[in-house]
Amino acid sequence: MAQSLDPYNREITYLRISVTDRCNLRCIYCMPVQDLKLLDHTDILSYEEILEVIRIASDLGVRKVRLTGGEPLLRRNVVHFVASVCRISQIEDVSVTTNGILLKEMAVPLFEAGLRRINISLDTLNPLKYRKITQRDCFDAVWEGLQVAEAVGFSPIKLNVVAIRGVNDDELQHFAELSVQRPYHVRFIEYMPIGRDSNWSPEKYISSDEIKCKLETFGPLHKIPRAVHDGPAERYRFESAVGEIGFISAMSHHFCPSCNRLRLTADGMLRPCLFADDEVDIKSPLRNGRSQEDLKEVFQLAIARKPKRHHAEVLVQGECIRPMSTIGG
Repeated sequence: MAQSLDPYNREITYLRISVTDRCNLRCIYCMPVQDLKLLDHTDILSYEEILEVIRIASDLGVRKVRLTGGEPLLRRNVVHFVASVCRISQIEDVSVTTNGILLKEMAVPLFEAGLRRINISLDTLNPLKYRKITQRDCFDAVWEGLQVAEAVGFSPIKLNVVAIRGVNDDELQHFAELSVQRPYHVRFIEYMPIGRDSNWSPEKYISSDEIKCKLETFGPLHKIPRAVHDGPAERYRFESAVGEIGFISAMSHHFCPSCNRLRLTADGMLRPCLFADDEVDIKSPLRNGRSQEDLKEVFQLAIARKPKRHHAEVLVQGECIRPMSTIGG
């Protein structure tokens, strides 16, 4: 198997792909309601172009792909595209991150396309609070989609919860109870300073350590060993729980020494680090008809530019101006 090592001897095996910057929500930490500038359709990579990048990446050792947005299920013919990704023999793990609004209708077609793993962004279990966070009244649609995904057989189903002080920190134990009762992997994600208009501030930040302490009043957490394609989450389970709890601590316990990923933005930029706007253009060489060997060199250039660590801190905004909706998470 071909391997691609960055300057710090990290093997790059994971590619996160934003297939669109469009979204049917306007979450307070992701997409601004006003002054929203969307990409022209001609600026967004075609499915054929994305598949070419994935094939190149797989030749260089990438084995895991996650499709994100914006909201990836909004893009036309996305089920056919997912099927095409799942058919790439060298890719061992394909997953989608969605807000779940369209999942009720699309869970079965996605499963039939070969998808088995899905992440659903859900920051609250309260419909009124959901509307406040997302600026949309769609909680029931998301909850129904979640039940359909479970019934169809998706596993694991991960719930991504961005913990924000004063917004949803009073629901941490409710999510913990959900992981006991249902086979969901609830993942608490530290609120990160991504994008100029993210409304992020230190006062809203809650560390994973604080979240864990609050959850342990509910019951002891038992560590779960890491699996082959695990992401950065530290995994735990409550006694007798059918689901799991995970902590993604990008700010308080950054996982840069083990970072194994690149990101492909909706407009065709390879991004070595989530927190920095240093990007490598792969769309231009793709559209200029460059050879596969040339494109592999572009991909390897992005790997070579991975920094040793990110420089975002709780009291510092960081170097990421681009909105999360176009990065790919």
